[in-house]
Amino acid sequence: MRKSFTELTTIRVGGEAADYVVAETTSELVDAVAQADATGTPLVVLGEGSNLVVGDAGFDGVAIHVKSSGLDIDGEMVHVDAGVHWDDVVVTTLEAGLGGLEPLSGIPGSAGGTPIQNVGAYGALTSQFLDHVTVYDRKIGEVVDIAAADCGFGVHRTSMFKRNNRYVVLRLHFRLTRTTVSRPVAYAALADHLGVAMGDTAPVTRVREAVLALRRQRGMLLDETDHDTWSVGSFFLNPVVPQVPEKAKGCPAYPDDGGTKLPAAWLIQHAGFPPGYGADWGRGRVRLSTKHSLAVTNRGGATAAEVMAFAAHIRAGVQRAFDIRLEPECDLLNCSLDDPVPAWLTGATTG
Repeated sequence: MRKSFTELTTIRVGGEAADYVVAETTSELVDAVAQADATGTPLVVLGEGSNLVVGDAGFDGVAIHVKSSGLDIDGEMVHVDAGVHWDDVVVTTLEAGLGGLEPLSGIPGSAGGTPIQNVGAYGALTSQFLDHVTVYDRKIGEVVDIAAADCGFGVHRTSMFKRNNRYVVLRLHFRLTRTTVSRPVAYAALADHLGVAMGDTAPVTRVREAVLALRRQRGMLLDETDHDTWSVGSFFLNPVVPQVPEKAKGCPAYPDDGGTKLPAAWLIQHAGFPPGYGADWGRGRVRLSTKHSLAVTNRGGATAAEVMAFAAHIRAGVQRAFDIRLEPECDLLNCSLDDPVPAWLTGATTG
């Protein structure tokens, strides 16, 4: 069975997978991966496709769609299958009286993607709450548990699983706290929205409502009718540099283990690419979100080639302006920002 990645990803571009398999249980997921490996068939494992861009030529292998649905709570331990919609995890834990995940409300995608990127938002990171991960190790052909401390988590959305095809995430195990009060608020915009000072706490339900409101304002809550959400969310990583280039001295800067972190959205906007940029670029089918500069969006009918060329155009502009090279945060399959610009994409340039 063939399947188009326009149906499998939130940015809605890409060609077809040569084969498509749905795994509704953890055992079906393990079996599908093992079978593909046994036959030497290339595979891609995906959940809700919120962080993936696939090239227009598609994928000559099997796309394994994870739809496992188990979610169990045992005291303060929460056990979640990889295919569970992430926001359902947040809602279920809050309803059970367990706090901690509320700053991660509204993040698109399935639970299995959260440890891969060490997903974070509004001052919270997946790694702060994760106890261990159950994975299928394709190298040894076995299901194993990996403690959170051994997952290689970094603050810059990294883990041992990111862009590493050895492990397939099967099940997550969180250790939460029974509480109705949030952790100290560690994000300025969230504190402002809540009307509290940085470091104060707030009821977990209020924090969730505030996070959802902020995400809605930025077009980060998926809505089929809103093309600002036809994206992979933040397309580029916030760059971490050992030393801030002279051209970027005016950029807000934050200390990081790797040096200094700079906000990619600021760099993009101040390089001349404001929210909504792109109406006059190419065919106008790929633009920055009208709500903020960090999301590359499909306005309808875009191709992966257009997305790559547009993102490369933005990257080149930032590099010219600030001597900083942005890198994609999303996963790219059979496409690259370094692909040649198609001849038919008139008006486009990679700078």
